[in-house]
Amino acid sequence: MVLRIFGLSFVVTAISLVVALVYGGWEAVALTAILGILEVSLSFDNAVINATVLRRMSDFWQKIFLTIGIVIAVFGMRLVFPLAIVWITAGLNPVDALDLALNPPSDPNADSYESLITAAHPQIASFGGMFLLMLFLGFLFEEKELTWLSWIERPLERIGKLESLEVVIATALLVGTASFLVDDEHRATVMIAGALGMITYMLVNGLGELFNVEEENVEHELDEQAAAAKRTGGPSELAKATGKAGFFLFLYLEVLDASFSFDGVIGAFAITADPIIIALGLGFIGAMFVRSLTVYLVRKGTLSEYVYLEHGAHWAIGALAFILLYSLSGVHIPEVVTGLVGVVLIAAALVSSIIRRRREEAATV
Repeated sequence: MVLRIFGLSFVVTAISLVVALVYGGWEAVALTAILGILEVSLSFDNAVINATVLRRMSDFWQKIFLTIGIVIAVFGMRLVFPLAIVWITAGLNPVDALDLALNPPSDPNADSYESLITAAHPQIASFGGMFLLMLFLGFLFEEKELTWLSWIERPLERIGKLESLEVVIATALLVGTASFLVDDEHRATVMIAGALGMITYMLVNGLGELFNVEEENVEHELDEQAAAAKRTGGPSELAKATGKAGFFLFLYLEVLDASFSFDGVIGAFAITADPIIIALGLGFIGAMFVRSLTVYLVRKGTLSEYVYLEHGAHWAIGALAFILLYSLSGVHIPEVVTGLVGVVLIAAALVSSIIRRRREEAATV
């Protein structure tokens, strides 16, 4: 089953690494692999949520999500979105930005794609850092049945009952960062970009909740019509309701996938500014493995087997958010360190999950 589910992802990964080797040598291979691992580690909670919803969808809508959905995920969020950041922050039109990304100038004194990204670092780091911070704080302050680092998470859950606390804390951190870490020239830019990052998170999260409400309403309608179909013996209305429910679930999953992909896309700029490497690592490796992992979780039914992985993924998001915000001070943090932070946290969460499961098994003997 593992080979059948992950086979295509392994093939795509091998092809992507070969392309990276031809494109930029072994350094490009290493960065591509790190980005792929980062995307999978940060998106594990996305895969878990996808799996819980996907298993309630019909085979038809599952195939739609795993085919059309992957096209949107790879080419929309992992290819177009990074270039859009360059279009917006560097002031280039889309054609010039793409041409510059694919064809670096031979003149060392000319503006290159990397130099433009470097110049736009305050906007990117502030926008991405605040978006990731909002995502992380939202997780910390929400009430959870199970906690990983209970000595931190439980007290934060209690104070998280205060309305909009994550917005207050994020705003305070943005003001503090802009006041004490950023020079006068970039202070206004950092404030505006950070505010836009917060607004983007709230908009995407709000859309997700909207579709979640729609999905719950459709599920309620489906239950009622299923009961009616059972009484009358007519399956036609049940089929229509299933199609409608599948459509709303598909929309809900796409919004969720877009919201979770922001952290990987934004975080990628902390590792490399090369759009080809970002596309290979996040899109063709990361996104494919996230889809395969979603299918695996559905087929195996092991969503509750490793209970702390979602926690580890969110802590990785938080760590990356603070790294991006700290980078506004001008201190360079090695890309390898940035990429491996998430891997270490996910590995720790995995080990904790295995230990917990073995203790539970021993207690039942």
